[in-house]
Amino acid sequence: MATASCEHKKQPSVSFVLADLLANDLITNDQVQAIIGPHTSTESEFIAYLGNHTHTPILSFAETSAVDVPFFLHTAPSDSNQAAPIAAILDAFNWRAAVVLHQNSPYVASILLDLVYATQGYNIRIMDRVALPIDATQDYLDNVLRNLKEMPTRVFIVHMLPDLASNVLRQANVVGMMSDGYVWIATTSIGSVVDSLSSDMIDKMQGVVTLRPYVRETGHVMKFISRLKARFWMENRSIDNVHNPSVPLLWVYDTAWALATAVNLAKVTSSTPGTTLLGALLNTTFEALTGRFRLVNGQLQLSEFEIVNIIGKGARTVGFWTPESGFFKNLKNISEKGLKQIIWPGDVAIAPKGWNLSPNGQFLRIAVPSKHGFPQIVDVSYSPTTNNYVVKGYCIDVFDMLMKNLHYPVAYQYEPIGNSLGNYDSLLNLVHEKLHKVDAMVGDTTITVSRMNKVSFTMPFTEVGLSMVVAMKKETNWSMWIFLRPLSTTLWIASLAFFFFTGFVVWVLEHRINPEFRGTPWQQFGVTFYFAFSTLVFSHKEKLESNLSRFVVIIWVFVVLILTSSYTASLTSMLTVQQLQPAAASVQDLLRYGNYVGYQKGSTVVRWLEEMGFQKENLRAYASLEEYDDALRRGSENGGVSAVFDEIPYLKAFLSKYCQGYTMVGPTYRLGGFGFAFPIGSPIVHDIWQAFMLPSVQEEMARIDRKWFGDTQTCEGKSSGVDSSSSSLGFSSFSRLFFISGITSGLALLVHLAILAYQKHDELRAAVAGIIRAASQRMCLLLQRPRSEPEVDVLHGGDTVWILFIY
Repeated sequence: MATASCEHKKQPSVSFVLADLLANDLITNDQVQAIIGPHTSTESEFIAYLGNHTHTPILSFAETSAVDVPFFLHTAPSDSNQAAPIAAILDAFNWRAAVVLHQNSPYVASILLDLVYATQGYNIRIMDRVALPIDATQDYLDNVLRNLKEMPTRVFIVHMLPDLASNVLRQANVVGMMSDGYVWIATTSIGSVVDSLSSDMIDKMQGVVTLRPYVRETGHVMKFISRLKARFWMENRSIDNVHNPSVPLLWVYDTAWALATAVNLAKVTSSTPGTTLLGALLNTTFEALTGRFRLVNGQLQLSEFEIVNIIGKGARTVGFWTPESGFFKNLKNISEKGLKQIIWPGDVAIAPKGWNLSPNGQFLRIAVPSKHGFPQIVDVSYSPTTNNYVVKGYCIDVFDMLMKNLHYPVAYQYEPIGNSLGNYDSLLNLVHEKLHKVDAMVGDTTITVSRMNKVSFTMPFTEVGLSMVVAMKKETNWSMWIFLRPLSTTLWIASLAFFFFTGFVVWVLEHRINPEFRGTPWQQFGVTFYFAFSTLVFSHKEKLESNLSRFVVIIWVFVVLILTSSYTASLTSMLTVQQLQPAAASVQDLLRYGNYVGYQKGSTVVRWLEEMGFQKENLRAYASLEEYDDALRRGSENGGVSAVFDEIPYLKAFLSKYCQGYTMVGPTYRLGGFGFAFPIGSPIVHDIWQAFMLPSVQEEMARIDRKWFGDTQTCEGKSSGVDSSSSSLGFSSFSRLFFISGITSGLALLVHLAILAYQKHDELRAAVAGIIRAASQRMCLLLQRPRSEPEVDVLHGGDTVWILFIY
């Protein structure tokens, strides 16, 4: 096998041309069987297709090469492998957005796509991707960075060559973006060579977090590094400090070793075809300096990364990452999860929150709509004593509480915005277009699909839905069967059944010893059930003789007492509460009679009402709770409305103020609810969602709800008409009482039968013996003569007459 080594100077603009000519000359004239290199992506593309055409394996250790031809082998891991650990770093520090700055090259497309996919898995957004030319000037970088500084995102991912990265970070220092609050994460293009960077470059990268492929410090690796440094120093004695070789240099050595191993394996000669050598390379596996060397689909595999923090005069290892274990601090103890202490830009140890919504970096300007008429929801008033606006209400309290529960402090101030700008869609444009330096909007802003295209909403913090409030009217047209409604049908049937059962049990217990329960069958039936039903008013005059029957009646009277008391209370409630009934029970009633309905002026409810089928001429807009009250009191007949439709928080506010005389009826139509609006992609939205899920926040939400809306359940009980069918007493309410009564009667009946059997045991035994004897005789006769007509025998056993029908 012939080998060649050429060293020459190349201008960047023609380097790929010279590389292509050099490779062609080596293959054609020197008859080489393989080429190691090139180390840049641009050169790789030209040489790869040449090698594929001539069937000459090309071994490249360029990380960013995107060439995919059979004879081009990647002996350096793909830079796409680092997308997963970078996304994991963002998630570990709860950063929900980042900006990527990369070199303007088509070969970075793969890592950018993989990085987007990896971050999406953690619900992290790549807010922007900025491509920088390799020869970017200082003025160009200054303009780019100042534009990025105006964005709320403070997390930047750098993927470019060290020289360009150094220029970017040098200018970032100038514009104040390497200070407290900023995060800079560099890919392996920096981390792999950080130990060999100049002190000037290191000074510009203070606080940067980067990653590099992890190289285990085995004896073989340490011996190689020692020999290499010693030889380098002998040839360059003027250099005092010799750095450890970078990871790319180790890949070069491993590539050469892999090629030599494959040559020996395939016994390559000048006549060996390239396909044979290619197959040998793909099957070559050994313990290399950088780990296990193994090509899968022509690509070196890598899964372990070392996380380093550039601080002081070099890099400090803060942890490791693998797909299986995630982050861990020590290789000897992977159970110790997480990363060590990181020193961030600005020489601070506290992790930045990753964003700053306000461009001035001091406080957030929160827009609040200056809305009147619903003070419990949002109220903006002017205070002459302080010469400032006072902002309060349910929405304000909820926002303040959520801000206090974030894991970092947030400074903000409310900015009342007048209605001169129009409806809420116009107000949201202030956030979307960042007008008037507004950073967010807090208030009774309903979440809709169209609005979500302009801003990012937090999760709804109110009950979600649209309903209606109607006035209560007196109802005097009672049903003639209202006396049956206190008890449900099931309870009526069960009660009648137990009346008959209890009467039957008392008759069984009494008729043998009590003359009052004797007579003709019809007389016994009348006495028995008259006695049972007279217990309703405790007017039974029959004297009981048996203690068992007295015990049964005592329990039954107790059940009857509870049942009659409950019936009386329920009927009384119906005759009084039923005097108030909703003026309209459903949307269908309103549509059928062409009633007027009201809605809040400027809200999105009108669109829903039109979709329900209401005509525009039947819709009336109102701007306050007082107008709601006045319109409902007058009704459709007197220039008012029969119902007011609005979102549930407004209706709760209305009912808390006008508790009696109104009720919320009908189904609840699902809407988006109220949410706080921030610019699209704002990372604080995710943090507010997390805060909202805290148990302590849920308790605070309930307290705020009671503060502004009171006890709505109590109000609903006072104002709403109770449907008689829903208030009927059911069997389940008395099932245990019936169970006790049934068990008592059953036990008494069993005891009575046991006593009777004991007293008549001689007569019963004789009767049974007679039956058995007669049966035996008949069986014998049947066996001796042909089948005949059935005979009837009458057997006498004591006082009992037994009639046998024998066939």
